[in-house]
This record gives sequence, C-alpha cells and structure tokens, in this order.
Amino acid sequence: MWHGDRYPGSDGTDGFRAGADDIDALVRATSPGSGQGRGGALPEPAATPVEARGVPFDVVTGVAETPVGFLFCALTDAGLAACSFAPEETVIDRLERAVSPDVVPHDAGLEPVRREINAYFAGRRSAFDVPLDLRLTGDFGRVVLRSLLDVPYGSTITPGELAARIGRPNARRAVASTLAENPLCLFLPCHRVVADGYPDALGPYSGGVEAKRALLALEAGHAGA
Repeated sequence: MWHGDRYPGSDGTDGFRAGADDIDALVRATSPGSGQGRGGALPEPAATPVEARGVPFDVVTGVAETPVGFLFCALTDAGLAACSFAPEETVIDRLERAVSPDVVPHDAGLEPVRREINAYFAGRRSAFDVPLDLRLTGDFGRVVLRSLLDVPYGSTITPGELAARIGRPNARRAVASTLAENPLCLFLPCHRVVADGYPDALGPYSGGVEAKRALLALEAGHAGA
C-alpha cells in the first residue's frame, strides 16, 4: 500500500539482490512454527472457505464499504487474497495471473470478511481471524508483509525499521516497494508504516493520506481499551 519511494522490482531487484538461499531462509524464518512471533503466524487456512459456502468458483470477489473508502476483496479456497483500494480491474488482473482466471463476483461469500472489517472500524477488533492467501506477492514480499503482523495495533514503524527487523537493513527501498503492492490492506497493516518525520509527515498510502490518518487515529483511540 506504500506508494512513495517506489523501487523497481518488489522482489528486491535493481538494488537489493538476494540469493535463493537467502530468500528461502527468510521465508522459513517467518513461517508458522518458526517461533519468531506473529510475523510467522498467519491465520491457518480454514477448510476450503469458498467451497464451504457453496460457491463453485476458484475466486469470489466483492466490495466492502468502509469509513475511509471502498475496498475490493477477493476470497480463494485458501483464504483472503485481496483487500485493496486499487481499482477492481487491477486486482482482478493480478488474481487471474497469480491464482486463477475463474474470478466471479459473489457478495454473499465475502460476508465473513465484511463482518471483521466492520468490527475493526467499530473498535471491537484489533486483529483478524480470516485466513490469508499470499499468492499475489513473491517470496520477498511475503517476508515483508508477514513482518507487518509484528507491528502492534496502535503503533507505527518506518520502512527502515521494518527492513532492519527482517534482517535486511539496506533494503529500505525494496521494502517500501513491496508495501506499495500490498494486496491485503488492513489485514496486513501497511498503514502502520510511516515516514521518518512522523507525526509531522505520515508518508503516502494507497487509500490516500487522510485514510491513513483516520486508520492511525482509530487505532490510537482504541489501543489498550
């Protein structure tokens, strides 16, 4: 969701080059069972959530209306693959290339996702239970995005601090580029990644600076409640 400080190649190319062994090690270090905190503890996929609702498609989509704008969501048999401020066509194109061409609107299938989003905006939920499907990002992206789960509700972090947290302190710009393509707004909370000059400068956000300001204010108001 980070739009500024873009960097060619969200996998870290053209400036950040990691070998396959390095990426594999990073992915293992942030995988379930690694013992390294919530960054490796994505919600476990439920038993085929799409099929369980009687939806005979690979990907179902719908829109969630929120106080900060509309979010286009997509659910697969592995979990939530998209929750994005990006245009519907852009997200569908990514889904068709990375998951399946069988992408069908199905509002009823997204109701569990909407309920969690609504509870978040009502201040009743600080974390989500919907299982996540990270197929819209690459190996390095999964490492970065999983690490967002270690940024507590109501707190913030800079791109440089996030890069250091995953053991790649010189990859600040690669991290920022990955955040720009975050397909799972709110669920992988890139709005908590702020500019070095925060609070005077928030840093950009795909939903807009005012949306980012509202999300941070919402969490600050309910943190510790």
